[in-house]
Amino acid sequence: MAAKKADEANTPVQKNQYVNVRIEDLTHEGAGVAKVQGYTLFVPYALPGENVQVKVTKTKKNFGFARLIEVTSESRHRVEPPCPIYKRCGGCQLQHMSYEGQLHAKQKQVQDAMKKIAGFEEINVHPTLGMTSPWRYRNKAQVPVGESSDGLIAGFYQKGTHDIIDMDSCIIQAAPNDEAVQITKNILDEHGISAYDETTGRGLIRHVVARYAATTEQLMIVLVLNGKELPREEKILNAMEDRIPGLASIVQNVNTAKTNVVFGDQTTVLWGEPYIYDEINGVQFAISARSFYQVNPMQTEVLYKEALHAAQLTGTETVIDAYCGIGTISLFLAEKAAHVYGVDVVDPAIADATRNAKLNGLTNVDFAVGEAENVMPFWHAALGIQPDVIVVDPPRKGCDEKLLDAMVKMQPKRIVYVSCNPATLARDMARLAEAGYKPKDVQPVDMFPQTVHVESVVALEKTV
Repeated sequence: MAAKKADEANTPVQKNQYVNVRIEDLTHEGAGVAKVQGYTLFVPYALPGENVQVKVTKTKKNFGFARLIEVTSESRHRVEPPCPIYKRCGGCQLQHMSYEGQLHAKQKQVQDAMKKIAGFEEINVHPTLGMTSPWRYRNKAQVPVGESSDGLIAGFYQKGTHDIIDMDSCIIQAAPNDEAVQITKNILDEHGISAYDETTGRGLIRHVVARYAATTEQLMIVLVLNGKELPREEKILNAMEDRIPGLASIVQNVNTAKTNVVFGDQTTVLWGEPYIYDEINGVQFAISARSFYQVNPMQTEVLYKEALHAAQLTGTETVIDAYCGIGTISLFLAEKAAHVYGVDVVDPAIADATRNAKLNGLTNVDFAVGEAENVMPFWHAALGIQPDVIVVDPPRKGCDEKLLDAMVKMQPKRIVYVSCNPATLARDMARLAEAGYKPKDVQPVDMFPQTVHVESVVALEKTV
């Protein structure tokens, strides 16, 4: 305790102190960054270029946190957030910034990662590809359900907590999802269904998940339950069928574990079809309750076209798609390549990928279940598969080092890396560069307007 107080005493600012600062940058979480005598302060809702007054809320040895009190000189990118619960809900981080400013900030986030993490001083990071209208884009809503004195509530968690902020509308959700979640919540409330309580482990409904297919206008509702039985099931299903437009599927998922994970392992179709169908650039996809499918269909087309461009396919190539999921990128590649091999560790995802290949009549694509770093060497050694291009689209943690080694050993002419995390992208690019794969231009794509997240596509070509 004494050491902690000494650290605080040595900082140029103290807790509860008011200071005037200039915001120099944004963190990857969207907070403004200011310096006081070289000491860093993080200020949520402040924008680069602004002069602001802040109140220091917490200090550590090398950095601290402050609350924005007043903006004395505004950035030209400052706008009024249109969402009434923006500062309480943790879903968005950049609604107070113009969309032009958001796109520039995301380009800079990628540029900074390339220089500071990968050490690429000269690499060209293109301007971020954005949307014409950066609202109402999400085709999937995972909404926790709670209780108040007036009945069930449904909304997103308050920032930094698991307290549910009740909401009538989320302006980055597709409107049919918004409407379906509210109707479902009301129907469950009318039939006396209790909400799950994280503290006690009691109560039934945990989440309402809505999935919307923009091209077919089909809607799936998933009821995530803390139990196997839905009381008054027939009446609830009938009411949902009557009152929710475009409803094609109602699914029950059972999750009785004390966990923050939304889904459990057991999924059952209660009404309608097990899939809804969507289409991206002429490729059809069957989407089940737990399928991974990009949440922004308009920008997914942009992203995958960039991946195709980076792959430079002529129709003669053998391609491997690591982390292939339900085959979204694989099927795009299969239309331009001689043969595509997809691999993913999730068994249901591979079943969906195989189904989607048949749905599109594509016979030049094969899928396998397993860890890519193990399956790919087997393909190479036992089956003689020599990829010309490897496409990888990993989760936020990036590629496993074993996977990077496996890719390098297979010696493809080109590696196309699709990333949702500039930091791990830069780390992995540096490793691949050391192994003889030179990165070309990086193309950021804004898949998640109003948030700090950004996707990127880069091709790395074999030079040695």
